[in-house]
Amino acid sequence: MSFLARTPVIWTSFVLMLVIGVGFSLFRPMVGGALLDMTSDPEAARTIIATMSDAQRTAHAWVTVLLDTAYPLAYGAFLGGLALRFFGRFGRYAALPALGVVIVDLTENLVQVLALAGWVDALDAKAWLTPLKFGLFFLAAGLAVIALLIGVVNLLRKRRA
Repeated sequence: MSFLARTPVIWTSFVLMLVIGVGFSLFRPMVGGALLDMTSDPEAARTIIATMSDAQRTAHAWVTVLLDTAYPLAYGAFLGGLALRFFGRFGRYAALPALGVVIVDLTENLVQVLALAGWVDALDAKAWLTPLKFGLFFLAAGLAVIALLIGVVNLLRKRRA
């Protein structure tokens, strides 16, 4: 995991996170406007899927498989990399929420793709997966902000010395 703390990896994951984020907005019209990732209500997710055309369900499945698989890997590497880099010996613990959110987000993606393809309806899991994903994300993001502050303080200390 130490490679995530390297400066080029942190910058690359940050740029990828931004580019993929823009990709979601570009493909949003193709999926009918509503992304399943934003709802935790299983019935609302079922309604969204039911109102989609076959082309929209297929587009949404591909957006989920391609973009929304790469996205948690990018933001997880970025947030986890910052924690590993700046929290010192506690970095591995501070990076755990970033690792956790990647696992939860990828699990949620699987649930959504299975439903979009019409293979298995496990959308009831979104009732806890989606809030857990957002909770872990905000925890990891908060730790990343603290990590950046630690980095800035350390940089200022070195310049004064």
